[in-house]
Amino acid sequence: MQITIRLFALYREAVGQGVLTWDVDEGTTVAELWQALRAAYPDLPHIQPAAAINAEYVSPEAVVHEGDEVAFLPPVSGG
Repeated sequence: MQITIRLFALYREAVGQGVLTWDVDEGTTVAELWQALRAAYPDLPHIQPAAAINAEYVSPEAVVHEGDEVAFLPPVSGG
């Protein structure tokens, strides 16, 4: 099944683009998706980032479905 992955800031820089179309197996979790991305793009950080599916924050155990948009969000600091 196909999903869309959105990457921001340092993740976008590590991959070289901000949007990817990705094929995943049914039942794939956000954590498994991150590991697959890291295997394809070794410059990505080891630490699991915050993630959202269809603009809602989710846990790493959340399962992605056909047509979902998964966003990986870098840490944000403020002052």
